[in-house]
Amino acid sequence: MVDAGRRRRRRRRRRGNGAALPLMVALCAALLGTAKLATAAAEVDAGGAPSLPAGPLDIVKLGAKGDGKSDSTQAIMKAWKNACGATGTHKIIIPEGNFLTGALELQGPCTSSIIIRLDGNLLGTGDLNAYKKNWIEVMRVDNFSINGHGTIDGQGPLVWGKNECNKNYNCKILPNSLVLDYVTNAQIRGITLKNSKFFHLNLFNCKNVLVEKVVITAPGDSPNTDGIHMGDSDNVTIKATNIGVGDDCISIGPGTKHVRIHGSHCGPGHGISVGSLGRYKDEKDVEDIQVTNCTIKGATNGLRIKSYEDSKSQLKATNFVYDQVVMDNVSYPIVIDQKYCPNNICSKTGTSKIAINDIVFKNIVGTSATPEAVTLNCVNNLPCQGVQLVNVNLKYTGTHNKTMAVCHNAVGKSLNVVKELACL
Repeated sequence: MVDAGRRRRRRRRRRGNGAALPLMVALCAALLGTAKLATAAAEVDAGGAPSLPAGPLDIVKLGAKGDGKSDSTQAIMKAWKNACGATGTHKIIIPEGNFLTGALELQGPCTSSIIIRLDGNLLGTGDLNAYKKNWIEVMRVDNFSINGHGTIDGQGPLVWGKNECNKNYNCKILPNSLVLDYVTNAQIRGITLKNSKFFHLNLFNCKNVLVEKVVITAPGDSPNTDGIHMGDSDNVTIKATNIGVGDDCISIGPGTKHVRIHGSHCGPGHGISVGSLGRYKDEKDVEDIQVTNCTIKGATNGLRIKSYEDSKSQLKATNFVYDQVVMDNVSYPIVIDQKYCPNNICSKTGTSKIAINDIVFKNIVGTSATPEAVTLNCVNNLPCQGVQLVNVNLKYTGTHNKTMAVCHNAVGKSLNVVKELACL
């Protein structure tokens, strides 16, 4: 009887467990379904799950030949199209080799984040008919990177003889090498830009750009080969970059703010410049520029701010800090010029609409190739305000003159500055 009772209780327990099992399975399925729904919702919020590109991203697999002669333009454009139309993050591969191309118009918007891995060399054709405007132009893209150990070679020597900008200030512009237009969140790392036909790197209306460990090089007498130019851009950082060119190493144009240049080298070239400002109508202010721990060697200018005397716009350049910059045989180490007038195209009215305020030159040391180590050439109607020379020690390297400062209409203070330069 006892054994029979135990068997009946075991059968009831087994029947009870059997009844609970479907409920447990249903509950697990419901929870799993909820998780899938949550994952799906998250993917929708993030723009969808990563998708494979429509085709290869290695340009060699798309027909490019690294022989320096075959035209690789279409292969690169196909790789861009494949990456741009996918989702997630995708890497275009430019392997070792010399790849000749014409204009590359890399247009967005894209549904993916794109990395170009450059280990080979891109060569810009010398046939100017192959370009509409620029050589490599990235437009309206978010989350873009180019990195590697390769070179973007504009092959400028093939066309520099056609540059007439030294004779005509409204000259025809030759193609810039790498242009970013309306790009947000960009990184350019490790590559070399060489011998551009015009500017090497041009940023327009960009936000959150990092240029790091980049080499930019062209002969010191090459025409208009600015290293990095930026305009109407916000939050640009340049770090550990080496620039030697035939024009401005770095030029900061109107409408640009929050720029950080750190640990970089300039020379040869025309220095690190703000401007020119005021050439065109409706230009915007330039604000919050910092240049720190840099060296400038053998350049015509060091740290320069330049604006037109007969400016077409009313704007201000304000809140600049230049700190711990070493000058090595620089012709004009410190310059503020409110009477900038290239090729004598200006009407010299003695008036200006460009306000230059709160500019600090701090811990600027080294040598000047001319006696005029400091030039503050401001206008009568709108003097430069809040200019500071702090711990400035620059010496003329020649023997027939003494180091001097030439200062007009500049208001501010000098602190711990050698006597010859304490003009404020």
